[in-house]
Amino acid sequence: MAGARDTVRGWGFVAPALLWTLAFFVVPFVVMAAMSLATLEGRELIWGVSLENYRRLFGQAYLFRAILVSVEITLTVTVVSVVLAYPLAWIIAFRVPERWQRLALLLAILPFWTSYVVRSYAWLLVLAREGIINKALIGLGLISEPLTLASTRFATVTGFVHFFVMLLTLTIYANLVQLSPNYRRAAIDLGANGWQAFRHVILPLTLPGIVTGAFLTFVLCIGDYITPQILGGNNELTGPQIIMVQLGRGANFPLAAAMSIVLMALVTLAYLAAARWLRLDRI
Repeated sequence: MAGARDTVRGWGFVAPALLWTLAFFVVPFVVMAAMSLATLEGRELIWGVSLENYRRLFGQAYLFRAILVSVEITLTVTVVSVVLAYPLAWIIAFRVPERWQRLALLLAILPFWTSYVVRSYAWLLVLAREGIINKALIGLGLISEPLTLASTRFATVTGFVHFFVMLLTLTIYANLVQLSPNYRRAAIDLGANGWQAFRHVILPLTLPGIVTGAFLTFVLCIGDYITPQILGGNNELTGPQIIMVQLGRGANFPLAAAMSIVLMALVTLAYLAAARWLRLDRI
């Protein structure tokens, strides 16, 4: 009887989470998957099992190009964010006195307190033809005409990197502060210099934090609509922008669902790659 009561009590604890996941993830995903297999004839939605939306997605250049642009931007943002975030996390963890580290972290994540939309529009003003960067370059005599920085892929990547560097700094910092300083001391005692100790000891031990932050960056970046819409304009559309176009202008829900499934498949592949690497790293 005690075992049965424990089982019932255990299911009682996990039931809310299971019901939440079922209602807000499993059911919507099943509906979206079924929608991606439906077809649109005029304004009438025809339910069935058809791969027409996927054939159209991979067969029409502008649709497939949008998926590629999303992947290219996401990979660029992830790499640049890691390269910038690691030194920042290192400085906070090992160069800033411990009593000031909380303040340094607070300053690092301060932009989180600003609205995501407001940050994007702020970058739009900075990168505009009459913005701060162009005025500074012209004032220094480095250029004679304003550069086109806004409404470009560069602007989109800049806006993303500004956000995700903060996220990666936190994940990498959390990994760095858990390392014992004895690892580095032991490596130096064995004849390694500072760079060798970092490359062969510190970096491998902090890769789990890098991989975790990089995966979160990939997930959030590839599905983002706001930043590419505000900073990238309509010169180079991403997958989420095409999805919104299909929903808003053409009401083509099956094609939008197919594109969403493809983006989710890319996220799943990224998750499997990260999970596999982390498992192999622990062996």
